Amino acid sequence: MNARSKRMTLQQVAERAGVSAPTISKVLNGRPDVSPETRERVLKVLREEQYLPRGASSLPMAHIHIELVFDALVTPNNLEITRGIVEAASEQGAHVAISTLPADLDVRPWINELERLGRAGLVIVTARLSADQQQQLQRASLPLVLIDPLSAPDPSLASVGAGNWQGGLTAVQHLLELGHRRIAMLRGRESVADRARYHGYVAALAGHGINVDESLIGSGDFRFEPTVPVALEILQRPDPPTAVFAANDAEALAVIEAARRLGKRVPEDLSVVGFDDNLIASVSSPRLTTVRQPFVQMGAVAYRVLTELMAGGESDVARVELATTLVVRESTTAPRQLVPGRPSPP
Repeated sequence: MNARSKRMTLQQVAERAGVSAPTISKVLNGRPDVSPETRERVLKVLREEQYLPRGASSLPMAHIHIELVFDALVTPNNLEITRGIVEAASEQGAHVAISTLPADLDVRPWINELERLGRAGLVIVTARLSADQQQQLQRASLPLVLIDPLSAPDPSLASVGAGNWQGGLTAVQHLLELGHRRIAMLRGRESVADRARYHGYVAALAGHGINVDESLIGSGDFRFEPTVPVALEILQRPDPPTAVFAANDAEALAVIEAARRLGKRVPEDLSVVGFDDNLIASVSSPRLTTVRQPFVQMGAVAYRVLTELMAGGESDVARVELATTLVVRESTTAPRQLVPGRPSPP
């Protein structure tokens, strides 16, 4: 704060902004009962007097409130992402409000309401946004970062995700290295992440000269219940797979349940690999081999990118992609046919 701002009291700031001193206090404390127009007028004067850092909607970090928005609060992944954002925000004394995306999102009034509530930035997780909705969000004054969007993000919007293609490739390469050649895949719902994991699966098979067998491909919508009957059908084919790569851990557990119903043992009769490495992967029976997504780090990185945008700057890159890692546990092993005296698969 320079000499000029030290000489100017908050009462003088209030007079210059044409508001009362209590209104200045409300703005500084992120109170919602201030109109967007009044809030912006006060922020402008505070910035000019260097009570605030540069930026269109900057506040001292102790007074920053951001909105963390999920498509639904139903997966353990969301808890890890929340942890990453909340821990990063807490280090700077900022606050995080959590909500779900409104049905039939109308961007303009929704953003207006968030601004009325005093939100300084916005993080949206695993949402399916239309091109028009993304364009409206891009034009809005509220800084925004997307985490793992289901639909392809507009290049002008900052986004954070994980290496889904590489993760799919690594998972299937692990099964191939064990000797598996009949490898099924249980896909999730249509999304950027699901397509990337599937293409990683295809690339791994192609690297071993194996064509995709469409009879070994199913879809379970990233959920346990719908996946069980799909897995049962695939596992009962005349030439069933010896291994399955599932698009997430919930689907992997559904495959294990389907195998149990058919009297197949995992991993002795069937190897299974999941994707995510959330809590259920480490406590399942057997413990699940899976691809770990760095959810906590994704949340922390998204918050750091958002703070850059809130400060009136630009993120270094529009898309941040964090590495996935394979975690080998007890649900994968070599196929039963690989026994002494038997030739290995080609």
